[in-house]
Amino acid sequence: MAAQPIYLDYQATTPLAPEALAAMQPWLGAPDSTSGWANPHSAHSVGRRAAAAVEVARAQIAALMPPGGRVIFTSGATEALNLALRGALPALAPRSGLVTIATEHAAVRDTCLWLEGKGHRLDLLPVGTDGLVDAETTRSAIGSDTALVAAMLVNNEIGVIQPVEQLAAMAHDAGALFLCDAVQGFGRVPLPQAADMIAISAHKIHGPKGIGALWVRDGVALEPLIHGGGQEQGLRSGTLSPALCAGFGAAAKLAGERQAEDAAHVARLRDAALAAFSGWQVNGSLEHRYAGNLNLQRDGLDVARLMSDVRGVAFSAGSACASGSGRPSHVLTALGLPTDKVRSSIRLGFGRYTMVDEIERAAHLIIDAADRQTG
Repeated sequence: MAAQPIYLDYQATTPLAPEALAAMQPWLGAPDSTSGWANPHSAHSVGRRAAAAVEVARAQIAALMPPGGRVIFTSGATEALNLALRGALPALAPRSGLVTIATEHAAVRDTCLWLEGKGHRLDLLPVGTDGLVDAETTRSAIGSDTALVAAMLVNNEIGVIQPVEQLAAMAHDAGALFLCDAVQGFGRVPLPQAADMIAISAHKIHGPKGIGALWVRDGVALEPLIHGGGQEQGLRSGTLSPALCAGFGAAAKLAGERQAEDAAHVARLRDAALAAFSGWQVNGSLEHRYAGNLNLQRDGLDVARLMSDVRGVAFSAGSACASGSGRPSHVLTALGLPTDKVRSSIRLGFGRYTMVDEIERAAHLIIDAADRQTG
């Protein structure tokens, strides 16, 4: 069997934590299980045990959130963001304006563009060459008609951390709500305590795929996207998976317990990567950035060929969600990079289970292949 490649694509997904897998196993529904196959929405005793496991997980996730809100389970962050954007607007009428950032994930950006097509005014804010939004430009865009401001905490392609507390304050000053896409930052960097809604995903914090959540501040009204039995607090119909919920909760609990340890480890990995890739250009701010994301550019590089040549390393050219589109990254384009530089950029993502020697070996393989191309 071929050796596994060195995995440096943590923004796409993270390895499942053993603790999360262990929390899921009793609820996976094996035929000999006494409690793991029941519907958590059933009133009998085994259903109540499954429901209790869901509520334990909900509390574990809520413990990392601001006080004064509730956690709504979803199929992932994309659904959570759609629920926030589309579900909050009816109660905010007659306000109809949306303000977001050009570098947002497609789950926000494309939903906002869809809402624009339905008659909502949209302000898509530009960013500087460092990937950060300008405070005064933002302030001038938020007005009396603005219903909702949406901003990503940590950018999934370049790792830049937006000033989300400041943006939330601007939204509130104008009477608007603030939504934060915290998928890449949850459990790693401080969350905006003033946010009204926060979207997160389990598989980005070493939990299982197929489950996410929307945290909603008390008093924020939402309308459901999915109609049916209303199982999840009347806002999301469909049977919850106790196994996925338990894995998500365990991953969140572990992230909270290990946050300082993980951050120190990731900082060491970043330093090793920056030393190894000396001479490569870092895309986006180095100062205002999550350490586990490095987006690097080298002139003359054919990244598609590089990824084919370096089979021993799993890395990417940008967002996994858009990797097959053939379009240049909208994030790097928003930084003002010309198409040739966008197409000669790679993203390295690393975290809890990455070793320093893996960074060094991966760098050697990538740089050797790049030298063969450009040398």
